[in-house]
Amino acid sequence: MGNQLDRITHLNYSELPTGDPSGIEKDELRVGVAYFFSDEEEELDDRSQSDSFKDNNSPSKDGPVALNEIEYSAFCCQECIYSKLRENEDLNVYSVKTLLTMCKPGDLLELVANAQPPHWAIFEGEDQVIHLYKGEIRKDSLFEISCGRQGRIVNNRYRYRPLPADLVMQNASGHVGLSSGEICWTNSESFAAWCRFGKREFKAGGEAHSVEQRYFLKVHLSESTAHTLMFRSLEEMIRERRRVDASGILKELSLVTGKE
Repeated sequence: MGNQLDRITHLNYSELPTGDPSGIEKDELRVGVAYFFSDEEEELDDRSQSDSFKDNNSPSKDGPVALNEIEYSAFCCQECIYSKLRENEDLNVYSVKTLLTMCKPGDLLELVANAQPPHWAIFEGEDQVIHLYKGEIRKDSLFEISCGRQGRIVNNRYRYRPLPADLVMQNASGHVGLSSGEICWTNSESFAAWCRFGKREFKAGGEAHSVEQRYFLKVHLSESTAHTLMFRSLEEMIRERRRVDASGILKELSLVTGKE
């Protein structure tokens, strides 16, 4: 467990080129940013239904289902920028059939299962979503990509001001067909969140590192116990949180973490 604890509390990321200091997004891809994609977590997404759902959570059930998930909150400059807490929001998940009756174009969707990183997508209409999968930005049927997983709408998971729905769809549809060498997002969540909020921080290398700006991820292990991790960028924080979701490493870490 010592090695696992060291892995999660002593993060070691290589330096990434800084983004446009003006913070203004361009229509074209930014020149000089290192584009890279890792499909490690997406391979986990392909696991069967029997592996994905446990604790008698049937993927065929249409009604809301509660999963046993790690809860998080995140902060930058003492401002809460992300919250996944059951006390503040409905974390229940729904079948794809039910979820589609709740969605409108531009909504941010999250497909979840136990011990997997969530898969995020932008809802376009009918049953179509736009998402980043295995290094390619694609448009697919939500039924086809769900692989038995259930989902929910997560428009308010990040606390940033959202773009109008038509601009969200423009961001998403304008990148359909791009692949690994042409994109600057490392996972489905970063891409979908960028479409929704338009913030360059969701891109790999999208923000300059500074001593003053730090991101803090609070992992809520219980009602009275939490563990806090520090990151240099939002994108790094997202990547590590998704690895935690996939590995379940904090089940052991909770044994040695002090109370809040």
